Amino acid sequence: MSPPDPVPQSPASPASPPAPAASETMHDVLIVGGGLVGASLAIALDRLGHKIGLDVGLLEAAPAGALPAVFDQRNLSLAEASVHALRALDVLPRLRAPSGAIARIHISRDGDFGRVLLNARDYGRDAFGQVVVARDFGEALEAKLADLPRLVRHRPARFTGFAADGGDGLRRARIATDDGERLIAARLVVAADGTASAVRDALGIAVERHDYGQTLFVARARAERAPDGTAWERFTDHGPTAVLPRGDGHYGTIHGVAADEADAVAALDDAAYLDRLQRAFGWRAGRLLSVGPRSAYPIVRVLAERLVAPRAAVIGNAAQTLHPIGAQGFNLGLRDALTLVECIDAAHARGEDIGGDAVLAAYAQRRRDDRERTLAFSDGLARLTSNTAPLLSPLRSLGLFAIDHDAALRALLVGGAMGYRGDVPQLCRSPSCRGAAA
Repeated sequence: MSPPDPVPQSPASPASPPAPAASETMHDVLIVGGGLVGASLAIALDRLGHKIGLDVGLLEAAPAGALPAVFDQRNLSLAEASVHALRALDVLPRLRAPSGAIARIHISRDGDFGRVLLNARDYGRDAFGQVVVARDFGEALEAKLADLPRLVRHRPARFTGFAADGGDGLRRARIATDDGERLIAARLVVAADGTASAVRDALGIAVERHDYGQTLFVARARAERAPDGTAWERFTDHGPTAVLPRGDGHYGTIHGVAADEADAVAALDDAAYLDRLQRAFGWRAGRLLSVGPRSAYPIVRVLAERLVAPRAAVIGNAAQTLHPIGAQGFNLGLRDALTLVECIDAAHARGEDIGGDAVLAAYAQRRRDDRERTLAFSDGLARLTSNTAPLLSPLRSLGLFAIDHDAALRALLVGGAMGYRGDVPQLCRSPSCRGAAA
């Protein structure tokens, strides 16, 4: 991937915020999008705001009392780095439902010999990460957001575009509410509004798309054997099948099918779907006994060509929507958010404009290595494991065998799976490491 585009230079502006017009609302930072990453950013910025007096606004499409649609029955695999951060942000302690620890990871492919088995205890850990249900996680985020009196929540509201640049060091976002359209001025606008980001489009940031020709079906399932901490990833010609240990005694299942088969799979009754899932996954958890409601998601990779524009940053799925193989998406987006917070904090300490070009250039540079390596891992694994070329089967088998028998290769795989790639934000490190770094 080529280096991030340089930040287009904007006129110099003071570190203190300019005064908005009388009819405007003013924030230091306006976050557009209250989903997984946007809400996490709001919480992290509020934590910083207590130290530096930051005024943060969060623009949310969902009305008060309702969760965004993204908080459904999907299963989120939180890498260890994300677990550290979300505990420090007081989100994970607010989970009402138990999470499922990932103590072991088992990787194999249908038709290929060999497998990779990773055990957290071999790396001095009880778990590589945790599995949470998106809805449970959304409720924990909402509980934390509700305890932030400094945060200004604009909801329900929708971003409709930007007003003309007034040359005063502010971005002005047009938002539509039940009371009509109005302007919100901010020193920095953050696009956290998902794959089809309206903010990213309004900033003129182009995207690169790749359709994997796959649809993923997500559902919880119950099996003869209860979860024991093992997360299985089973690859096939048509996509991955993952079976994850939830904390409620069920498994979180993800089943990939060719896009042209998706309608037929969606039409299967529960018994027929369970039979298909059993054939794809095997008998590692015994017989699959029941399955909950299914949701289907076409898989398309969407990459923003740059992460910044004057007085704007792009994070989470608005910056990159990945194939869910390897469970990298939310973990990568959370690291986007936490890195941006650190860049804002550093700029404030230097007396610089928190929405200025230097902050944005630092953010883009710090995210480069982690983003490129995670994208390469996710996309490469998705393409390699679904390629049906006969010559690739023995090569994949040898690759699995090599990883399973080479400690250095396993360590690289484990480090990435736990979220330790590139420039790791402080909150993603263990409390003992954060203390030593401080």
